[in-house]
Amino acid sequence: MPKTLFDKVWDSHIVTEVEGGQEVLYIDRHFIHEVTSPQAFSGIRERGIDIFRKEKIVATADHNVPTKNQHLPIKDALSKLQVDALEQNCEDFGIELYGLGHPYQGIVHVIGPELGVTKPGMTIVCGDSHTSTHGAFGAIAFGIGTSQVEQVMATQCLLVERPKTMRITIDGELGEGIYAKDIILYIISKLGTGGGTGHFVEYAGSAIRSLSMEARMTICNMSIEMGARGGMIAPDETTFEYVKGREFAPKGEEYEKAVKYWKTLYSDDEAIFDTEYTFPASDIEPMITYGTNPGAGIKVTGNVPTEEEVENPDGLKKSLDYMGLEQGEALLGKKIDHVFIGSCTNSRIEDLRIVADFVKGKKKADHVNAMIVPGSRQVQQQAQEEGIDKILAEAGFELRQSGCSACLGMNEDKIPKGEYCVSTSNRNFEGRQGPGARTMLVSPLTAAAIAIEGKVVDPREFIMQKVAV
Repeated sequence: MPKTLFDKVWDSHIVTEVEGGQEVLYIDRHFIHEVTSPQAFSGIRERGIDIFRKEKIVATADHNVPTKNQHLPIKDALSKLQVDALEQNCEDFGIELYGLGHPYQGIVHVIGPELGVTKPGMTIVCGDSHTSTHGAFGAIAFGIGTSQVEQVMATQCLLVERPKTMRITIDGELGEGIYAKDIILYIISKLGTGGGTGHFVEYAGSAIRSLSMEARMTICNMSIEMGARGGMIAPDETTFEYVKGREFAPKGEEYEKAVKYWKTLYSDDEAIFDTEYTFPASDIEPMITYGTNPGAGIKVTGNVPTEEEVENPDGLKKSLDYMGLEQGEALLGKKIDHVFIGSCTNSRIEDLRIVADFVKGKKKADHVNAMIVPGSRQVQQQAQEEGIDKILAEAGFELRQSGCSACLGMNEDKIPKGEYCVSTSNRNFEGRQGPGARTMLVSPLTAAAIAIEGKVVDPREFIMQKVAV
């Protein structure tokens, strides 16, 4: 019987089926951080049991950590409490921790792939919704709640319901200045924040195949923003070359053996998906959000919709009131106060290279606070080795230390109330980047162009100028 990529990976991890339609799924890798693990550790202690397979856990501090002076004690009381608790829990249970100061420290969904921990065909979970990032490798990866974190710690398994399957195909050639972030914001703007509910999404088509691994991670990262359980992309030579030689990747004959299996991970020609969508790559342009959810996106050259153009007029009015925008308004030329480049969506070395290439020899607008936060210590070090840090500094950008930073406002990096922040992160909810902060989601290139100009612009204009010169 023909199978989808999802079915192949899921079926190979079923431990047993449970009456009522649920299944017990074996979990290959469990990522934990300081925010959603303390209660799970407490539950394990209360039960008087040990962690079943602690070698399957990868622990790091990322959400609450400061991104300046990480060698000093954490000033924020809550952040310090949670990071200290993670350190103590890992010490008590014998789990290796990539904490502050460790060369492998960073955002959990950045360090997994870059260390070679994430591999095709795996099942991966974390108490974080953007675990879907790892699906870019042909893995089943999804976020879980705190009680489920405890369940995996105790059994290395999860009791779950099998989701439906969806395939989204993007065929054609992407235009100049169009990046993975534009693709996924475009898809979510078409399907809405509930369009993927109950599904695991496979992304396919020539435009997806043309993407680098880091770009594929961006696509899968935001699958959750359209309500999907997760996202996947079938592994190919791009995947195999990315994994090869990384710290925890298989080596020598083991690598060759692994690749042989990885090559079987694709959706069969006759495989049937519960839902399918197809979009032309030619229709995708640089995107920007105007509202308070990731589905509220438009082409950067477009206009904010009117009540007559949306299904939820009251929701539109509420979001525009929060954002300080008007129906039908063009965003081009809108003054921006802050630019944040980072998060598990766009903080990898490829993202920093895109920004550095654009801003080299330029200066950011005087009124813009431009902050770049690498996704890991390794990304930070590589940026320094390549001279990216100097290019950014000369352009007036501040390069911080690794962490989640202004993506979610759980740390010191917050956007002031009422001010506009163009961000490469994944969510633009009310208060996401700080109480009253107004967030617009964009790609790293668009963010870089806006930082230089100090207002919303179409980055393609500057690319064409560069070509003309």
